[in-house]
Amino acid sequence: MKNKFLILFLIFSTVIFSQKKAIKKFQTTANEIEISTIGLDDFVLENTESSFIEIFLYAENPNERHIVFEEKQGVANIKFNIAEFKTEETVFRKFITKRLQRASAIVKIPKGKKTTIFGENINIASKSYQGSLAIFIEKGNVKLNTVQETTQVNLYSGNVYATLKNTNIDVISRIGKIKIDNILKEKVYQKKNDIFKNTFTVHTIKANVLLTSLKTQ
Repeated sequence: MKNKFLILFLIFSTVIFSQKKAIKKFQTTANEIEISTIGLDDFVLENTESSFIEIFLYAENPNERHIVFEEKQGVANIKFNIAEFKTEETVFRKFITKRLQRASAIVKIPKGKKTTIFGENINIASKSYQGSLAIFIEKGNVKLNTVQETTQVNLYSGNVYATLKNTNIDVISRIGKIKIDNILKEKVYQKKNDIFKNTFTVHTIKANVLLTSLKTQ
């Protein structure tokens, strides 16, 4: 039995530590950024103090060609061309990749940019991004930390976590739970104050929306 556990540990460790990093930087005057997360399992959005967009891709064998950047009509587009893993142990590898992170990315964007993220089954984290943000995915966990500007999240199922301060709220979850400061709310929760300039919107069918409000000093 111990030998079996040791073999499984070595297999999983090999997959985890085999991930490598590719880095690419771009400079753009575009104020709108669109990011496709297709091919990724996890995505992190951050701000950078520089004028460059910085992209860090973590995968089994990443290189700069897997990071695609183009600018059209004032909009900067980022996407990832991640090849499927192909090994002699195809069936076994498929079993493993359902449980282990196949590819992830961190994108750092200058403050004040309007960013839109598209995806399918993806976990997204924002480190209190300073800029308006829109997220459109099918399924996943969305962790936004403290919302700084107007933010919109549309997804079918999963969980949405955010901390809000002086922000209008418009949340609809037909089947999932809505909790504000651990208090269960109705399926539609709206809160508006004319003096607040930012709005936090979530529209979902099955996702749970868990929000924390920061008290104004």
